[in-house]
Amino acid sequence: MSPAEYLALLMFAAACAGLMAGYGVAFTLGGVSLIFAALGVFTGQFETSFLLALPGRVFPLITRDILMAVPLFVFMGVMLEKSRIAEDLLEAMGDLFGNLRGGLGISVVLVGALLAASTGIVGATVVTMGLLSLPTMLKRGYAPSLAASSIAASGTLGQIIPPSIVLVILGDQLSNAYQEAQRSHGLQGSGTISVGDLFAGALLPGLILVGLYALYIAVVAALKPHIAPASGWDKDVQMGKFIRRTLRAMLPPLLLIIAVLGSILSGYATPTRGAALGALGAILLAGYKLSGDKPGVQKLIVLATLGLGALIIIDLSGIDMRFNQTGWAVSERIAVTLALAFSGLAILGTGAALAYLKNKGQLADVSRSTMYITSMVFVILIGATMFSLVFRGFGGDELVAHMLASAPGGPAGALILVMIVMFFLGFFLDFIEITFVIVPLVAPPLMAMGMDPIWLGILMALNLQTSFLTPPFGFALFYLRGVAPPEVTTTALYKGIIPFIGIQIFVILLVAFFPEIATTLPKLMAG
Repeated sequence: MSPAEYLALLMFAAACAGLMAGYGVAFTLGGVSLIFAALGVFTGQFETSFLLALPGRVFPLITRDILMAVPLFVFMGVMLEKSRIAEDLLEAMGDLFGNLRGGLGISVVLVGALLAASTGIVGATVVTMGLLSLPTMLKRGYAPSLAASSIAASGTLGQIIPPSIVLVILGDQLSNAYQEAQRSHGLQGSGTISVGDLFAGALLPGLILVGLYALYIAVVAALKPHIAPASGWDKDVQMGKFIRRTLRAMLPPLLLIIAVLGSILSGYATPTRGAALGALGAILLAGYKLSGDKPGVQKLIVLATLGLGALIIIDLSGIDMRFNQTGWAVSERIAVTLALAFSGLAILGTGAALAYLKNKGQLADVSRSTMYITSMVFVILIGATMFSLVFRGFGGDELVAHMLASAPGGPAGALILVMIVMFFLGFFLDFIEITFVIVPLVAPPLMAMGMDPIWLGILMALNLQTSFLTPPFGFALFYLRGVAPPEVTTTALYKGIIPFIGIQIFVILLVAFFPEIATTLPKLMAG
């Protein structure tokens, strides 16, 4: 290897060491990059022209339309979390499955999947589920190991079930990597990879995971009823009231998720516009949920929701509603008039919901959390871009491509090597750092070997999800341990999570050997 390539490896090792020592991710990546760039200039191994290209690389990245989906999805998830919709959902689902052995555990898995689809933030989902459901499960006789592990596993579903922030960021990086593979590695083909493609590819593996989690809990409850007993129904509650309460808790978030995901997968909306629809829906949902003392506000929100639905139906009708037409047909005049009326209703109801949430302090709290998470993502993106630029300046991208090409076992061996490295990095780094730093380096050469980018992205997401569950360093375990009561010991948590890790590995192998699980739905959408 050349001296420049040795500096590239040393730079990568220094960045990993700084991150594992607990220093800020963005500033570690940027600081290490500048230090090694200066060292490279001093030794004659680095050209300063690479640093001059930094503004031209950062500005297009942070102004990408697709990354606007990140703050919108974050806002949607935080709004649903802080409006206690998750708490109602969990209680309703627990009552629904209450008469079954393991029913509460199965309800935790299903609610975790719904929260994953609505928030997409692993830490928030695990902490929320831990605070809401873990004490209830323990009180109803569940073994601490099964209760804690089912919550931790369900919380990580936010990695793989769309719409997910992980998939948005990963899809954006894979799209860039696909273009880099075409440009620098001679990959034949045209077109791009979209976040919508990755959403479609992740849907079936995510549902398989949910089904296997629930099946495992059901089997354990059948074989060992004492560790997952039936909680029973409240016999004093009338069936009509029970059904209404359950539907009131389950339908609104479920319809919101279907609307967001359906609009993206059907091609009606881009991921960014779908995220905007989700943020708007979360405002209306939270406003309705919290304004029980203001019937007038609730009525306006209902009218706004109906107005939005009517607008979508009018839009799907295909009637031309452009204002710059010279000749107007009667149907077009009617459609425009109705669209303006329904838009007014939507604006009025949304304004009422925002005003109420602002007066309650909810809007400010959600906005601060959204700004914090979004700023973190984009600052890390800038630091990772600087790191990638300096690493490439040392010839590190060519070194990585050569190492993967010479890996024993050919393309399969290269993929296994990358998956092992990402798995262990998942012990110490969050998905954002891994996606921004590792994926741009390893994805282009792997795609140049003929690997499907959607299939590769799903394998990476599943791999990171497994890493976040694996003792002793799994992030999800740390999150849950921080909010778990004293009777849930670390040993019990580690013991209970092992079967869920086995399920994760099984699904990874299933997708690896049967790529159609991840690629069929995107192909159907494209067709």
